Amino acid sequence: MYRAFFAGRPEGELEGCSPPAPTRVLESESPEGVVRKFLLPVPPPERLSGRELPEALETESVVIPMRGRHATTHTLCVSSQVGCAMGCGFCETAQMGLIRSLSPAEIVAQWWAATHSLGATIKNIVFMGMGEPLDNPGGVIGAIAALTDRRGAAVAMKNITVSTVGRIDGLLKLRERVVTDGWKRLNLAVSINAPNDEIRDSIMPINRAMPLGELVRVLEEWPLRPSGAICAEYVLIPGVNDKPEHADELAELLKNIRCCVNVIPYNPRRNSPWPAPEEASVDSFLARLEARGQFCKRRRTKGRDTMAACGQLGNEQIRGRKLVQVGLG
Repeated sequence: MYRAFFAGRPEGELEGCSPPAPTRVLESESPEGVVRKFLLPVPPPERLSGRELPEALETESVVIPMRGRHATTHTLCVSSQVGCAMGCGFCETAQMGLIRSLSPAEIVAQWWAATHSLGATIKNIVFMGMGEPLDNPGGVIGAIAALTDRRGAAVAMKNITVSTVGRIDGLLKLRERVVTDGWKRLNLAVSINAPNDEIRDSIMPINRAMPLGELVRVLEEWPLRPSGAICAEYVLIPGVNDKPEHADELAELLKNIRCCVNVIPYNPRRNSPWPAPEEASVDSFLARLEARGQFCKRRRTKGRDTMAACGQLGNEQIRGRKLVQVGLG
């Protein structure tokens, strides 16, 4: 595992190297246990025109307790980039702009820190932290290969999920890997977040280049294992995408995709123009989807008070112009 972690470094640099330890750990209580957000140092890019950056950057990751029928397990939410270029209006990370992508070793370092520094036993890994995973396919695929290696972390492929805003070019690249032996049980989550192009354009700039219709066609043909399903993530934002007719339209949009709609009550970012939704609104939206025959569930909110919940990771000191880059990074 030691040499796999530092894969790609010159042999002479391995001596004395060790993965970084967290610089800060923030804890918050949840009904299922303590949620821990931790920060790891990473070097800044060599040059970034027009941007003032601190001497060292940090990744943010979250260890999330998940209570099951018989035991509580832990899920690790990892980052694939420092910042993000996708520009989604509801996401704290997007307010940073993209600083740089992480290497496979820097992604694996987050598992190492959770396991060896925090002492957590990690069952599941979700690429839902800072960054757009399919904007960094080389780093993400390389990290998954290391994390699932039986000589290393030995995380089961069925316990790893890659989440994307819907980068069609990245999805096609990931599909090439998913159809190969050893990768067929990798899980996919896609941030849909709107029932139509008009709403999605307003909150997710990627949709202007890669609209819902094209994305849905790719998902309809996604190579799922017999028991598999795509996770269609839907951040419920008051006054934006939470009306009953939005639920009806969403169910119609996804009718030919084997999926579960994961309704995520919006976690306000810093200086958010929207509040968190009321519980009654969340319950009503779920009930409407169920009435239309759409399988769905609610994502439980954890870590909101330490900015560790879904969509809240990011450094408020680093704010830049948000860009959507269509080519694979």
